[in-house]
Amino acid sequence: MKFVPLLLLLLWFSNIGEISASINATDCVSCHQQAVSDWNQSDHAKAMAIANKHSVLGDFSGVEAEHYSQNAKFYTKNDTYRIRFTENASTNDYEVKFTFGHYPLQQYLIEKDGGRLQVFPFAWDSRTEQNGGQRWYPIYPEEDIKPNDRLHWQQPLQNWNGMCADCHSDGLKRNYNVADNSFDTHWDNINVGCQSCHGKMTEHPKTDSTQTTSSEPLLSKEEQQEFGNWLRTKDDKVAHWQGPPRDNKFMDTCFACHSLRAPLTDGIDSETAFLDQFSPTLLSPPLYHADGHIKEEVYVYGSFLQSKMFAAGVNCLDCHNQHSMKIKVQGNGLCLQCHNPQEYQQPEHIRHPMDSAGAQCVNCHMPETTYMGVDDRRDHNLTVPRPDLSVTYDTPNACNQCHQDQSAQWAAKNVELWHGKPKSLPQGEQAYIDLMHQGYLPQQAHFRLINDEQLSVIKRASAISMLPNSVQQLSDADIQKWVNSEHDLIRLATARIGHLLPPAERLKSYQTLLNDKYKAVRAFAASDLIGLGLDTTAVFKQALDILLTSNAQTQWRGEGNLNQSQVYMKLQQNQKAIDAVVHGIEVDPYFDINYVNLVEMYRATQQIDKVEQTLQQGLTANPKSAVLHYAKGLHLIRQQQKVQSINSFKQAIKWDAQNVQYAYVYFIALDSVNQTKRALSELKKVIRQYNNAPQLIQLGYNFSQKLNNQAAYRYFQELQ
Repeated sequence: MKFVPLLLLLLWFSNIGEISASINATDCVSCHQQAVSDWNQSDHAKAMAIANKHSVLGDFSGVEAEHYSQNAKFYTKNDTYRIRFTENASTNDYEVKFTFGHYPLQQYLIEKDGGRLQVFPFAWDSRTEQNGGQRWYPIYPEEDIKPNDRLHWQQPLQNWNGMCADCHSDGLKRNYNVADNSFDTHWDNINVGCQSCHGKMTEHPKTDSTQTTSSEPLLSKEEQQEFGNWLRTKDDKVAHWQGPPRDNKFMDTCFACHSLRAPLTDGIDSETAFLDQFSPTLLSPPLYHADGHIKEEVYVYGSFLQSKMFAAGVNCLDCHNQHSMKIKVQGNGLCLQCHNPQEYQQPEHIRHPMDSAGAQCVNCHMPETTYMGVDDRRDHNLTVPRPDLSVTYDTPNACNQCHQDQSAQWAAKNVELWHGKPKSLPQGEQAYIDLMHQGYLPQQAHFRLINDEQLSVIKRASAISMLPNSVQQLSDADIQKWVNSEHDLIRLATARIGHLLPPAERLKSYQTLLNDKYKAVRAFAASDLIGLGLDTTAVFKQALDILLTSNAQTQWRGEGNLNQSQVYMKLQQNQKAIDAVVHGIEVDPYFDINYVNLVEMYRATQQIDKVEQTLQQGLTANPKSAVLHYAKGLHLIRQQQKVQSINSFKQAIKWDAQNVQYAYVYFIALDSVNQTKRALSELKKVIRQYNNAPQLIQLGYNFSQKLNNQAAYRYFQELQ
């Protein structure tokens, strides 16, 4: 057992900030020395700290860093850490209040008005110098982020209170006040300590303090068998769980932070179910690749729930130490806890020199993706490398991640030589990849995918959430099985697509989701049942309150206000809807969608005089916004200013050259002002960049017939 002197730990605690009022830190140390020692090595222990000599890793010796139009000088003054920062021809001096994280980047928080802490745009690269670290690193290394950008460090997307805080401190409450756009954020403990996983443990100090100080249970083999074990005979390729069924609900606590999700409540309670606190993001492009591997920064939840490991009952603590969170065994030994070395730790399986990086299980089965320029994170999908899928679907694969000078065809050929022709995917898996790749499926194929019980639940739920791409309308008969599913994510995904049901159909089985066991499901159901005669019922009111409370948690940024306004519009509370969007524009002026929605609200409430003013305000703040230029073009059409609208539609296409709708309306506008010949000529030049979209081909037919241009008509025929 590693011994950590009590005095040293108390000094460490005193340096990092506030201690939980629920349970004194000294109680943890005195009874759980090994657990606290392990935790002290964890990323959790360094999640956040007061900026002082014990926590700051960056070089504040007066060094400077430049990045495009930004210049920062890092120095100390009177035991404080300071940054003199010049951008946009203005210089300001800031005090660093807190450190945020520690490896591979340590970020720094600056205090601003309204109780805000903002993430400074330079971080310290704490990797070793040999690995490219020990330098000041711009968070967006390829971009010059100006003050009129949503990603600017003083904008909401770089706000600690809303974006980051609840996962980096125990017992945190944002306490956002919509009325004055301020935060009164508090925590129980500045970093991720005992309370984040174990709760406040109010009664715990009253228990017997003479218990063992070890973090592991001292059980005999016979006693351990009563709890269960992963067991493998010498002939088994993989271990199987032997013992009572595993209860892995504790992973809700892990998922609360290790997932991409929207909050339903303020803060995190380890004793409350995940779906009563958050609504998780499911699998969909562009967040995930077609084969389910991670693409954007989605953390672990979505990838691990797809895995065979999760399906078999493996949990986080089978691989990670419960307090240090480091992996339990270095190298392949971690996997060989359950996987037979006589089968897998062999040259015939590994096909790389046994002492090479290619021989490490994780490099093939958990490839890394780099985020924030230097932060390598492993995919927890835990699948077999399939370069053959890369050839067809342009997905990444572990082979080419190392062999970057080779093609996917080369990798697929070698894998086939080693292990034989790759097995055909089961029908459901193939359909899932097709759905992810092209975005839609024929209706019956899409239903078969959803109902394929051989697939992971999260893939089936994700397929439900993507139904709007494949069908225009659903019936009660289509969803009854999903509404009554034993799987929480199936019900959650079904609640999200209520808008596909005609109003009368929503009042059948769909409305029972208002009574679901989880708040996330009830909130989505409430959104699609507004105005259908349930408004006075207690169950609807309770679900609606969850929805409104959830939206209020994110009204410090544009999206939260947009969501809140849409609920108020459904409730026919027009002024509240307008107020919410106006608030969204005030707090997040570079979120262009809110201007568009405000325009539509003014139109719907006959406040036409405010439409053009709002469009101009939006375009002044967001001159490169395709959706705002498009909205202005539609407004000009309604004002019978068709010629003027053409330039707006051209601007929309300029800033979003992939949007078929923008192109379609642009060509229609040209035709409407007797410029059909120009429209036909330009359409022929660009239609291939829109993947020969059917609606554009139909326009080509129409224009060709109108001009009696048989050659052009044949041209569009050949595209089909």
